[in-house]
Amino acid sequence: MTRPLTDLSLPVPAKWDRSGLPAWTYHSKALFALERAQVFLSHWQVAGHESDIPNPGDWLTFDLLGERALVVRGQDGVPRAFLNLCRHRGARVAEGTAGKCRGALVCPFHGWVYNLDGSLRGAARPETFDKGFDRAQFGLKPVEMQIFAGFLFLRFRPGPQPDVADLLAPYAADFAANRAATLVPAQTASWTTELPVNWKSVRDVDNEGYHVALAHPALQDLYGRDYRDIYLPGGLHVSYGIFGDRPGRRWSVRQYIQHTPEQPHLPPHLKRNWAYYGLFPNTVFAFTPEGAQYYHDLPIEPTRTLLTGRQYRYPNETRQMRLARYLATRIDRETSAEDQQLSIWSNESMLSEGFEGFHLSDLEYGLRRHHDQLRRLLPVTTRAEPPPEDEMQRLNDELICQSKSPA
Repeated sequence: MTRPLTDLSLPVPAKWDRSGLPAWTYHSKALFALERAQVFLSHWQVAGHESDIPNPGDWLTFDLLGERALVVRGQDGVPRAFLNLCRHRGARVAEGTAGKCRGALVCPFHGWVYNLDGSLRGAARPETFDKGFDRAQFGLKPVEMQIFAGFLFLRFRPGPQPDVADLLAPYAADFAANRAATLVPAQTASWTTELPVNWKSVRDVDNEGYHVALAHPALQDLYGRDYRDIYLPGGLHVSYGIFGDRPGRRWSVRQYIQHTPEQPHLPPHLKRNWAYYGLFPNTVFAFTPEGAQYYHDLPIEPTRTLLTGRQYRYPNETRQMRLARYLATRIDRETSAEDQQLSIWSNESMLSEGFEGFHLSDLEYGLRRHHDQLRRLLPVTTRAEPPPEDEMQRLNDELICQSKSPA
């Protein structure tokens, strides 16, 4: 039987280093290049849900730091992931965020045709290529993909995280109780916002609940008195916001509490709960009694980050559930705007000569844990002063070697 999350939780240490990453790590181009290779491309990223591509020929795309993936459901019903690169000249085989094709993918550049399993069906004007041209050698390049509770996880390079099912095993019972595998896209399935900040500034805000009481009046009204963070092994982080003990003062909160339907299939700890499940380095799954979403911050440059995500509903949604989901979206939209401003202010401080670093509360231990994971991957970030940009890679490699050397 799966153990409850509370049984797996780790306490905040009695004594811990309350500092965070140094300011220079938020604007270094050389460090950003290391983060690209050793954090983002080598860790699991969420591209969507199986319900986003329900039929053979349905596809969606996922772009990250110069790499681009294409997830397509094959004629056999199996979703597969490939690099969205034609093997001829590298053009996008599929353009846009999502779509469908009848039975093949056709490169819009020169008309190379790929089957839905990624194999090359044929090149345009094949007689113009060398006689040894072998179609079997020119299929779309696969991208590692695993599915957990219906969600599609991609990894562009091998990395330190285990298989998704093992990594997210502590979440399995809650995801199953929320019937995550049955989710279907909401009418407004995805959203994007670009911020002029380093991606870590977004995570720093989202990784702690200390700011909820003052910065998020709607969330404080909804569940602030009963908000708690749960720290799990493997860097996992869960936040529970139990609501409904009071009617709410704000209109959206009051109406939401009044109209949220009782879901008989949910266990007691999830019936009146906004639950957030974090996955390092940059993804959060959020479940409410009437719907779900995931969101993540995708770095573009050291000072540019794309905030994006997808929203889902339950099949056979009732009018009451749809109303509750609308009200939840109103609250969430207000909260997101508040967090975005906090991220901007926090990021600006990293350029100030007067900024002397973090001094964290116990309620911000989740932020510290996130920074510790980055330090383990990129030990150069333990340096208080910025190394020369052209020495960043070499120094980080040396520190990694030293950490692996026997004492």
